[in-house]
Amino acid sequence: MSDANDQEQKRPLTLSRPSGRLELRKSVEMGQVRQSFSHGRSKTVTVEVRRKRTIGPALEPGRVEASPIVMLDQGSARPPTQEPARPPVMIPRALTAEEKAGRVRAVHDARKADEEARRRAAVAEADRRRQAEEQAAEEARRHAEEDARRKAEEEEKRRRAEEEARQRSEQEAQRRKDEESRREVAERAGKAAAAKVAALAAAGKVSIPLEEEEEEPSTVARRGTRPEAKKPVAPARRQEIRRRTGKMTVTRALADDEGERVRSLASVRRARERERQRLHQGEQEQIKVVRDVVVPETITVQEVANRMAERGADVIKALMRIGVMATINQTIDADTAELVVTEFGHRLRRVSEADVEMGLRGEEDLPLTLEPRAPVVTVMGHVDHGKTSLLDALRETDVVAGEAGGITQHIGAYRVSLKSGKQITFIDTPGHQAFTAMRARGANVTDIVVLVVAADDGIMEQTVEAIRHAKAAQAPIIVAINKIDKADAKPERVRQELLQHEIVVEQLGGEVLDVEVSALQKTNLDKLEEAILLQAELLDLTANPKRSAEGVVLEAKLERGRGAVATVLIQRGTLRVGDIFVAGSEWGRVRALVDDRGQNQREAGPSTPIEVLGLNGTPLAGDDFVVAESESHARDIADFRQRRRRDAVAASGARGTLEQMFSQIAAGVAKELPIVVKSDVQGSLEAIVRSLEKLSTDEVSLRVLHSAVGGINESDVILAKASDAVIIGFNVRANPQARDLARRDGVEIRYYSIIYNLIDDMRGALSGLLAPTIRERFLGNASIRDVFSITKVGKVAGCMVTEGAVRRGAKVRLLRDNVVVHEGTLKTLKRFKDEVREVNQGYECGMAFENYQDIQTGDVIECFETEEVARTL
Repeated sequence: MSDANDQEQKRPLTLSRPSGRLELRKSVEMGQVRQSFSHGRSKTVTVEVRRKRTIGPALEPGRVEASPIVMLDQGSARPPTQEPARPPVMIPRALTAEEKAGRVRAVHDARKADEEARRRAAVAEADRRRQAEEQAAEEARRHAEEDARRKAEEEEKRRRAEEEARQRSEQEAQRRKDEESRREVAERAGKAAAAKVAALAAAGKVSIPLEEEEEEPSTVARRGTRPEAKKPVAPARRQEIRRRTGKMTVTRALADDEGERVRSLASVRRARERERQRLHQGEQEQIKVVRDVVVPETITVQEVANRMAERGADVIKALMRIGVMATINQTIDADTAELVVTEFGHRLRRVSEADVEMGLRGEEDLPLTLEPRAPVVTVMGHVDHGKTSLLDALRETDVVAGEAGGITQHIGAYRVSLKSGKQITFIDTPGHQAFTAMRARGANVTDIVVLVVAADDGIMEQTVEAIRHAKAAQAPIIVAINKIDKADAKPERVRQELLQHEIVVEQLGGEVLDVEVSALQKTNLDKLEEAILLQAELLDLTANPKRSAEGVVLEAKLERGRGAVATVLIQRGTLRVGDIFVAGSEWGRVRALVDDRGQNQREAGPSTPIEVLGLNGTPLAGDDFVVAESESHARDIADFRQRRRRDAVAASGARGTLEQMFSQIAAGVAKELPIVVKSDVQGSLEAIVRSLEKLSTDEVSLRVLHSAVGGINESDVILAKASDAVIIGFNVRANPQARDLARRDGVEIRYYSIIYNLIDDMRGALSGLLAPTIRERFLGNASIRDVFSITKVGKVAGCMVTEGAVRRGAKVRLLRDNVVVHEGTLKTLKRFKDEVREVNQGYECGMAFENYQDIQTGDVIECFETEEVARTL
């Protein structure tokens, strides 16, 4: 299609006429010229030849036709080739039949000629393109051959240049060697000739002229004249003949090959050394040093650049290439730093802040270093089943007398020494349900669990919970059936109830030891101790006392004059006064060790409960206790744990705030009771907070603003004042300044010593925040018999009370076909002409509604009243 268009464009424009055709030919002709280049290359190019454009009739050979158009100019005819002075007037004349037939033939001939020309042009174009392709292929082949030949020639030239350079270097070395040898020969010959001339001169056989230009010895000898008596000239030294200055001498004539000055050997050595250093420096620059880059969780861009020994600008460019826009002092995360370090070709070694805790606990103990230790026994059971009384009987003390409400609210740890010399460590856990977490910690650090069950009470709720904790800790259980001295004691019932919880005692064919004891009468206490020691021998309890101490915090409190005090159970190693330790997120140095009887100790071994003084803060009950190698290490670990705990609290607080916000949006504004809790020990504080959090519902919630161990101070009162909160003190009191501030600001402080009372009061306070329940009480129905319109009053319904009674002031509903159409209050209730307070069933009355007039005969009026009922949690 493109070839036909090209031919159509190349065809000349023609205008048919009887005598011929007027043609308009292009003034540019196309042609091809072959150009030759160096190295035997050639190329065919297309050129244009411009000529003058001519317009005239295209006549066939031997035929001349007259023009059908006559050009007139004011009545006189002019030749067509002459340019008229004025614009010509074209006057067409009528054509004859022969002229028309001739024109038709001319048109047909022109068409045939055009088609033949186009066909020939197409064939010619195809041939031209084929020739051009063949020429292009030939040129490409020739160019490839020329490139290969040129590469071979260049390789040959390079090889020849290297060979010539090697030969030149060898020739230069040989030339220098020959010059050295010739110089030595010339020096020896010069010295010999000078000596001979001097001898002849001394003998008077020859005279040496003293002019500036000396003669050679051969010339002097040939002349045979006697030289004048002159002082003989000493031969020139080596450095003097190396310069082309002055007159020629005999010595220079004899050693004429030394005319050129050459480099010294030291200069050549220095040049070679400089070249070797330059090459060595170039190799060092090319070799990149790969470094181990330590990257923490967060790091600045400047620090990354410093650790890689790279420019800060290059690091910023690398960050920009991966889509991170950061400045030199901006902090990036470890993943981004890893991408940058990898791009620069260095090795990455990631570290975490938690790595500071690595190696804190040390290695595992070898079997040869282990020694027997005392068993740790946890006493568990239900409230008021005699756990603490049993421990008092074993220790021959009276701990229960000092407990509030007669119940244990703290974890107690005691060391009992038996008559046989063996020792047992007892851990007393509270039995109240609020201390579930404390009992769980007691079971996790224990070796043997003593389950105390009252013979007159049986298995209770907290007894079942204690069994679950013991099984979760995989600790063996010894059942102590207490209070067998009572008249209604039934130990067999206790054994039968234990079967429901998969505990089979020995009397029933099981493996669980059970002992019937009486803490009050001190009955069978020796059998209980024997059962504990027997179980301990089966467990084969051992520990390494010759290492740094490790243990667990059982309880922590804040005391006046002593600071933070923690009750710690040492599990392995020995704790000594002066040791630096880490307890949870706190650290400190041991200032004093106090045992369960209040006596100071210098050290505490495995399975020993001890009070530790010297903490920086109050740790949480259940935190680990580990002796650190240095104060800086302990401080770093404590700081890391404090940051982690703050982040966790902030995250949980943010989630709680969002959840509360969404719940308030969905279900209205939720009422909230903020409180501040202060307790004497950490375990009780944790139990109180968990119990109070369980009281919250969807409508009312209890939010603990602050909880800590210690007395109530001014900051607690200020916080409660700012948040309209209530301060709760459990076994603690406010100082005088805090009391005065609370009295002035109107902040309520409540003191408690029994956890039951605290939880009940908070439940009552939350119940007061609940919206009261609205209850509806039905009074009676009345049927409308007739409707009366009264001036200045409106419509009044004449009714008959059909059920119950109708009271004035009560709320009413208007029912039409059992559908409520209005609900409001009665405006008036009349019996005949008198206002009455109540109309009973079977009596007629008149009633009117407040702000409502659409009443009809047959409607029913329902009368009722509402009352508010207080809700409780």
